[in-house]
Amino acid sequence: MLKKAMVRGLFGFPVGVTIGNAINIAASLGFAPEGRYSAVVPEMAQMCGSEMAAVILQFVLCGVMGFVFAAMSVVWENEKLNLAAQSAINFAISVCTMIPIAYICYWMEHSLAGILQYIGIFAGIYASVWVTMYFIYRAKVKAINRKINE
Repeated sequence: MLKKAMVRGLFGFPVGVTIGNAINIAASLGFAPEGRYSAVVPEMAQMCGSEMAAVILQFVLCGVMGFVFAAMSVVWENEKLNLAAQSAINFAISVCTMIPIAYICYWMEHSLAGILQYIGIFAGIYASVWVTMYFIYRAKVKAINRKINE
């Protein structure tokens, strides 16, 4: 299972970088002044000492996020765990990955309120996706069971 997680993670790294860049482009279209591209949040560039250093760090962190999210998909295949345990492990790994990266990249306000707000938004999105996927897979299982019973 570890080998499978590593292979998935290696494929997830470029996906994370791609998603990170797509979000940067979308954010720049919506928020950057005068049609400029904003590669990183100005506070991150200041923290890193230069915009280039910040871009490289954000690139790596987006890749790490993609790696972790892809690698942890093996949790859903562990039949020794029930759905609640799989979900708890997946959520915990997600939060422990996302929050530090979001903090370092200044994707959230650097205050307790900002962190709690980010966790709340993340948990809401996670729950929405989880419920949607649950009902999709439940419908698929019902369809398979109907075909078996025919």
